Amino acid sequence: MDLEEAFQVVGEFGICQKRMIAVLVLLQIYMAFQSMLIVLVGAVPDYHIEKGLNPDSTEEELFKHVTFTEDLSSIVTEWFLVKDQAYKVSLAGSLFFAGVLLGNVLFGPLSDKIGRKPVFLTGLFFEVLFGYATAFAPSYETFALSRLLVGMMNGGMALVCFVLSQEYVGKSYWAMTGTLSNMTFAVGIALFAGLGYYVRHWRTLATAANSPGVLFFLLSVNFPESPRWLYSQGRSEQAEQVLLYLAQQNGRDQTQLKLKQNSASTQNGSRRPGILNLITHPVLRWRTVVLMYVWYACSLVYYGLTMNAGGDTGNRYVTVAMYGLVELPAYPLCIYFINKPWAGRRKTMASFLALAGFSCLFTMLIPVQTGLGFNGTSLALLGKLLVSAAFNIVYVYTSELYPTVIRNAGLGVCSMSCRFGGILAPFVPSLRALHQSMPFVVFGLSGISAGCLSLLLPETLNRPIAETLEELHSPAYQRILERQVYLFEDDQSKDKLLQ
Repeated sequence: MDLEEAFQVVGEFGICQKRMIAVLVLLQIYMAFQSMLIVLVGAVPDYHIEKGLNPDSTEEELFKHVTFTEDLSSIVTEWFLVKDQAYKVSLAGSLFFAGVLLGNVLFGPLSDKIGRKPVFLTGLFFEVLFGYATAFAPSYETFALSRLLVGMMNGGMALVCFVLSQEYVGKSYWAMTGTLSNMTFAVGIALFAGLGYYVRHWRTLATAANSPGVLFFLLSVNFPESPRWLYSQGRSEQAEQVLLYLAQQNGRDQTQLKLKQNSASTQNGSRRPGILNLITHPVLRWRTVVLMYVWYACSLVYYGLTMNAGGDTGNRYVTVAMYGLVELPAYPLCIYFINKPWAGRRKTMASFLALAGFSCLFTMLIPVQTGLGFNGTSLALLGKLLVSAAFNIVYVYTSELYPTVIRNAGLGVCSMSCRFGGILAPFVPSLRALHQSMPFVVFGLSGISAGCLSLLLPETLNRPIAETLEELHSPAYQRILERQVYLFEDDQSKDKLLQ
């Protein structure tokens, strides 16, 4: 039998998978804590500098005359990161996301080569270790380096964690596990705001935010390797053992199964698929180009709207909480639409992206007036909700478009382009120098163009997932593609598309 038939026998989402998925999903809270840490740990309190100081005063003498008027503990108050040193707070945040970028690129192909479990556990272990280095950093330089390393582990481990949450269960549950992961991350942002409200000292907050990682590591040590990855590597016997273990834990002790021999992986064992296959493979090359732009646009619009939906005024803890809570309504919408045959993954994602883009364009037409119940800010928040939904779908959709042997590499490259969108987002508001509405034009056109481009991808709902690169050219897979080329009346156009 093939893998999907085997999951039907052992249980697509039995009690064993539920326990493992619960750990992987709740782990998103820990990752959200690390991602948002700099927001509160790097908070800048009100301060003033005494007048009349000698301009030639040394930096140490200047800092002695800095008075913080707000009772707040952060790296700013400990290392006096004000005036000419203020850039170091932003630098620490940038280093974290630079690490996330590196982690996405390195961990994806690595987990495709040596396995999901060792890469996942190694990344989680070192993220916890470097997280404590952040909390006890004796200097800013050590703090900044630890944030880079934590970001690298966070970005790579999060990628593998998401893939594991998909590969432990039957395909029909992929949308649910992927949506739960993203939803829990949003909840984690809100929980971090509550933690920061009660734990005000920055070192104690960093320690408290990092400590849950120890528990999650201990709970993950006994996880089995992904049966899908084992099967894709031609290790069918080991994949059978993992599946029988799942069956036993699910209460199906009498289960017997025999997987089809994955001859393609066995024969090509000396030449494992790698990241270069995303460029050289004709089917994957086109998918990767489209998906990279979709991921980039999702990130650009999401983070851009985060900055434009409202100012930073008010209670900082409420602001951080709303940053996560505003996303929650998007996920039930995703679960409903992407599993409907008349909508599916492709149409739903394209629709959410396009609607987010139109929300941005309409925002520039409606003035921001506090007296109106529906105003520009409301449209901006609606756009953020819609792009959050598209962001959630693109994770699930991308994992279904790539074969198992190269799934992490594909997700890693797409996630890398996503980080570039996040890096560019803060610079888009500077386009106001050309015209006040120019930033929303950029966000709007990015969302609409990404939505239209994503319609060129194939639908994956209720369709078999390729395990190897060879399956992309199999007759069965081609027949699936042929169902989507009904607009072409001549065989030459069909053959050209299939090639």
